[in-house]
Amino acid sequence: MNNAPVPSEDFSSAWLRLWAGSTEDYSIFAVSPDGTILTWNPGGERIQGYRPEEVIGRPFSLFYPEAQRTSGAPAAALRAALDAGRHVSEGWRVRKDGTTFWAHVVITALRDGNGELVGFGKVIQDMSDKKAVHEAVLASERSFRLLVQGVSDYAIFMLSPDGHITSWNSGARRIKGYTEKEIIGSHFSRFYTPEDVAAGVPFRGLETARREGRFEAEGWRVRRDGSHFWAHVVIDAIREDGELVGFAKITRDVTERRRAAEVLEQTQKALFQAQKMEALGKLTGGVAHDFNNVLQVLRGNLELLESRYGRDAWAAARLGNAVDAVERGAKLASQLLAFGRQQPLAPIVINPARRLHAMDELLRRALGETIEIESVVTGGLWNVMVDPHQFENVILNLAINARDAMPRGGKLTLELSNATLDDAYVSTLPDVAAGQYVMLAVTDTGTGMSPEVMERAFDPFFSTKPEGRGTGLGLSMAYGFVKQSGGHIRLYSEMGHGTTVRIYLPRSTETAVEITPGSAGEVRHGNETVLVVEDDPKVQSTVVELLAGLGYAVLKASNAEQALAVVASGVHIDLLFTDVVMPGALRSTEMARRAVRMAPALKVLYTSGYTHNAIVHGGRLDPGVELLSKPYSRHQLAAKVRQVLGSKDSKPPGNETDTLVADESRRNWNPGGMRVLVVEDDVASLDATCELLALIGVDPERASSAAAALDALTANRFDVLVTDVVMPHISGFELAQRAFAIRPGIGIIFASGNPVPGNRTFAFKWTALRKPYTLDQLRVALQTTVS
Repeated sequence: MNNAPVPSEDFSSAWLRLWAGSTEDYSIFAVSPDGTILTWNPGGERIQGYRPEEVIGRPFSLFYPEAQRTSGAPAAALRAALDAGRHVSEGWRVRKDGTTFWAHVVITALRDGNGELVGFGKVIQDMSDKKAVHEAVLASERSFRLLVQGVSDYAIFMLSPDGHITSWNSGARRIKGYTEKEIIGSHFSRFYTPEDVAAGVPFRGLETARREGRFEAEGWRVRRDGSHFWAHVVIDAIREDGELVGFAKITRDVTERRRAAEVLEQTQKALFQAQKMEALGKLTGGVAHDFNNVLQVLRGNLELLESRYGRDAWAAARLGNAVDAVERGAKLASQLLAFGRQQPLAPIVINPARRLHAMDELLRRALGETIEIESVVTGGLWNVMVDPHQFENVILNLAINARDAMPRGGKLTLELSNATLDDAYVSTLPDVAAGQYVMLAVTDTGTGMSPEVMERAFDPFFSTKPEGRGTGLGLSMAYGFVKQSGGHIRLYSEMGHGTTVRIYLPRSTETAVEITPGSAGEVRHGNETVLVVEDDPKVQSTVVELLAGLGYAVLKASNAEQALAVVASGVHIDLLFTDVVMPGALRSTEMARRAVRMAPALKVLYTSGYTHNAIVHGGRLDPGVELLSKPYSRHQLAAKVRQVLGSKDSKPPGNETDTLVADESRRNWNPGGMRVLVVEDDVASLDATCELLALIGVDPERASSAAAALDALTANRFDVLVTDVVMPHISGFELAQRAFAIRPGIGIIFASGNPVPGNRTFAFKWTALRKPYTLDQLRVALQTTVS
C-alpha cells in the first residue's frame, strides 16, 4: 500500500494502517479537511478502479455523479460529518471506467488530541448486489400490491391472528360493498349470516387454517346492503419463522356459477323426465293402437248381434254388459293415448270460466256431499285454445283424484287466473315457452303426497289407491293433454296438508266459440258407396257389415295400393274410409291425396286407435281432416259418415227397428250355393266386385279376360255371368252370347260405367248394373237373374 504523509500521528497509527492495507472488501481512505484524498487502499482500487498514484491528491468529489457534484453533495456530506462527527449515507458513485455502483458510505471526522479537525476517514462498501435484490423485492411487492388491488373478481384481504381485517383490495370493495376505511380493523365474521356466526362457522374456519395451513369452503355471505351471495372462500395461514402472523383470505362471488349449476341440474332432471315420458308415451301409444283394434272388433260384432237379438231381454242385458266393458276398455285406451300425447285433439277457442261453470252440477254429483267445492275466477280472464271435451275430462279426473284423497271429506278449490311465465321460470323447463297463460289450479285438503310419490305421480298406472280403486291414469292423462296443448303442469303437495295441481294453458287472443250441446239423435242411413281400407281382417269385416247394414254400398281394400287400384278402376266411390296406420311403404295420408286427385269429389274419413303424427301435428288434427277414433259405436259411425258425406239423409222410412228388420231380410237372402263367374280386365274392379259378392254369401270365380272366362265356362257350370261390357278383343255382349251357347240357361249381369240400352234383345235372361252400384243393387240383380 502506498501512503502519503498524514498530519497526525494518531491517524497513521499502526492498527489503522494494518486494517486498511489488508482489506479488499471496503474502500478505506483519508480525506483532508478540504476534501483532498490523502491515502488509498487495495479495497479502493478493487471497488473504484483507481491506483493510488491516480487518485491521491485529487478531490474525493470525483467519485460522485456529475449531477451530485453540481448540486454540492460532496461538501454537504463533509459538513454533515463535521457537525455530527459521523455521517452515513447511500447513493450512486462513479468508478474510473465511468460505470456506477450503489455505495454504502461512512464519513468520520478525525480530530487531534486538542480537538482540532485534521481530516476525515471515509469507508465505502459496494452494495450494488444487495441494492438490486432490495429493489427487486420492492418492485415485486409493488407489483403484487398493484396486482392485488387491480383484481376485481376476488376479494383479497389480510387478517390478524385473531381475525381482524388489516388490508382490503378493490375486489373486496366490489363484492362486499365496504370501503377500506369502513372495514379495516373490524372482525371478518361480519360477512357471515347470523345463523352461521351463531353456529361458529367463521371461527372454525380460522382454527382449521391455523391447524392445517388452509381452509376452503362455500356458503352464503352477507354484503354491506344486507343482500346474500354464494361465496367460495380460501383462508391461508401466514407464518414467519414458524410464528403465525396472520391469515390471507380470498373470497369469490360464485352465485352465478351456483345458479347455473342448479339450472343445469334442474334442466337435466326435466330432460330426463321428458325423455322418460316420451318413451312411455310411444310404448303406450303402440299398445293403445292394437288394443283399440281389438275393441273395435268386439264392439262392432256386439252391435251386430244386438241388431239381431236385441229384442230378447236376456240377450240384450248380456250384450249391454259386454258393450259396457268395451266402453271401459276404450276409456283406458283413450287415457293411454292422452298420456302419450297422441290423442287427436280438436281444439277451439274457449272461455275456460264458462266451461268450468258448466261443470258445476256434474262435479257436485261426482264428488258427493262431503266435499265442499269452491270456484274462484279472476276478472278479465283470457281465452285459451284447447279441445273443450278433453279440458272438461281433465278437470273431472283431477276432481275425482282430489275426492279420493279426502276420504273423510274436505274442500276442493278450483281457481282460474291469468299468469305469465317469464324466462327465469322456464329456464329449467326445456319444453315450456315463456309467455302468457291461463292458470287452472285444483287444490284439495287431503292427505297429500310424499316427495317420492310426487316424483312418480305422472307415471301411467302408478297409484297409491287400493287395488280396484283406480287405474293410475288420471294425472298421467292430464299431463299428456296439457303437454299436447302446448302448456305446462306443476304439482305441489305436502303430507297431511293437501295437494295443488297447477295447469298453464297458452293464452289465445281470438274470440271464444260458443258451444251448444248436441243430441244423440237417430241412427242415420245412406246409400252412397264407401271404400273401406283396413289391414286388420276382423276389423275390416266388422266395419263393412256395419256400413252395409246402414244401407251403404261397400267396397274394401287391405292396403293403400289396393285402395288406389280400386279408385283408379273408375268405379264410383263417395267416401274413402281408411285406417291411419297402414302397412307398406305408401302411407294412408299419401294414398288419400292421390285418390282425391283421381276423384276430386271423393270425401275422406280417417279412423285409428293411434294417430302416430300422421294427421295430428302440434297436438291437433290437421286442417280439413276428419277422424273417427277407434273403438266407435254403430251410432257414432253412422253419424260421422253422414256428417262427412253431407246432410243428405237416406234413412229408410219407418222406425229403426223396421229398418233393421228390412236390412236383415235382405241380408238373410240365401244365394243357395249359386255359382257366379266374374269377368273384368281391371284387377282392382275385379277384386271389388268379388268382395261385394262375398258379402252376399257368394264365392265367385274370377276371370281377368274373355278368353279365361270361356275356358272356365267350358270346364265348369255357372248360374250367373257378371261381365264388364267394354273389354279388349271381345265385348261383354259377345262374351255373353258365347257363354249362353256353352251353358244354356245361364243368367247374365252386364256391369258398365255407361248405360246399357234397355231395348237390347238377347236369347238369354239378363239385367244391367250401372257402375258404381251398391251392395243391395248387386243382390237384387242376382235375385232377378236367377228368379
